[in-house]
Amino acid sequence: MLALVTLLQLQAAAITPSPEDSLPKVTLGEALRRATGLDPNYVAAIGQVTNAAWARRSAFSVFILPSITLNADAARSNPLSFNFVTFQPARTQVTSQVTAKYDLFLGGQKFAELSRSGAALEAAHAGELAARFTAAQATESTYYAVLADAELLRVARERVQRAEQQLAVARARVVSGAAVQTDSLQLRLELTRARVGRLVQETALRVARLELGRRVGAPGAVDAAPLDTAPAPELPLTLPDAVTQAASAGPQYRVARANERAAGAAFRAKLGQYLPHASLTFNALAYDTVFFHSIYKRGTFTLGVSFPLWDNGQREIALSQARVNRDNARAVREDLERAVLHDVTAAYEGYTSARATAEQDAEALGVARENFRVQQSRYRAGASTILDLLKAQSDLDDADATLVQARYATRLALAGLETILGRRLFPEQEQR
Repeated sequence: MLALVTLLQLQAAAITPSPEDSLPKVTLGEALRRATGLDPNYVAAIGQVTNAAWARRSAFSVFILPSITLNADAARSNPLSFNFVTFQPARTQVTSQVTAKYDLFLGGQKFAELSRSGAALEAAHAGELAARFTAAQATESTYYAVLADAELLRVARERVQRAEQQLAVARARVVSGAAVQTDSLQLRLELTRARVGRLVQETALRVARLELGRRVGAPGAVDAAPLDTAPAPELPLTLPDAVTQAASAGPQYRVARANERAAGAAFRAKLGQYLPHASLTFNALAYDTVFFHSIYKRGTFTLGVSFPLWDNGQREIALSQARVNRDNARAVREDLERAVLHDVTAAYEGYTSARATAEQDAEALGVARENFRVQQSRYRAGASTILDLLKAQSDLDDADATLVQARYATRLALAGLETILGRRLFPEQEQR
């Protein structure tokens, strides 16, 4: 009778809730916004876009504007020096000069640089997009790790609670003579293991929260706001469509194509060094003893033509390096085009498999929960052994943990596919 009363009290006892965590929380959207701006690779990619944009402006300007140089010199001599312009001794001599140079023909280098700068700018924009999605994928991985560790901690705590309840039941049955002493010893060992597992999971959660805080720029740990646990949706495009979109608009493939065009243009620019160059130069010179010149002024226009014949092989070395860079860029582009089917298929099927696995694991959890309930009732009635109960409890813990990991593995698989495609597949409110 005492054992039965104890059992009923344990079943009716409410689970003491853990205190609310006082850590700051961020949503996934907020974490993505904050972390992307702090990611060093993304900051570097933004800088590359700025540099490429200025190179593009420069490539356009050389067709319209000359290069202009202003120069002014003032000299004061002691003792007096002879001024060869005024033929009189003077202490101060001031010279001002303006030089404007416009390249009429550089062997096609202007057009080659225009083409190269355009390809480089496109590559920079595609690289910025790739860096943004890569940073987002890393942030999502960290965010999901916090949520997964939090749920796994919940699983570990439930395991401890079940072990404590079963240990109380076993002790009551041992006292009543319905079970042997080894039952309580087995459950005491299970309780110890459960407590150790809970401690390990608490440590993992603390570390994951610190990593999330680092990514979003917080001085300490940051918690992740929970996400919905609805089943993952089907992808809104077919595998052939995904392959086509990745090949045409995927960031890494766009970068490879643009780099090949830029390398080809750079090679053509080096070929222009074998052709004559023509430049028009205007020079204005003024000389006086003060800055407001009135003694001597002169202006000249010069048309210069040069034909480089031999520079000890430096031109040939530069041409060879440009040819190698062009061939390497072509090889990279061709390799990526051959790999696009593999990469997209792996990511696409990875999401599909993860989604199916999560659905299967949800069913397995239901089965494991029902099996544990049956074994628990059978053990209390003396119809099964402690080993059967422990096996059912272990299966329930594993099924619960497996489902948690499968759900977030599905989200990570989706993030990987989106990184390849360079776009979101679902609206923000639906996906997050």
